[in-house]
Amino acid sequence: MAMIVKLFEMKRLSSCIAAQMLGMDRVTFLLNLHRFGVPMIDLEEAELLSDIENA
Repeated sequence: MAMIVKLFEMKRLSSCIAAQMLGMDRVTFLLNLHRFGVPMIDLEEAELLSDIENA
């Protein structure tokens, strides 16, 4: 799991693919990221503000 989480953190895998590789659903994968100190969402402030404006 640590390797898959690291690949997710490096943006080499999507959360969906990472979860599939581990045999779990996406929500479970995302909820377990804290065990490895990895945030679920890793956006810069400008990206977040842009997403809010476009919502």
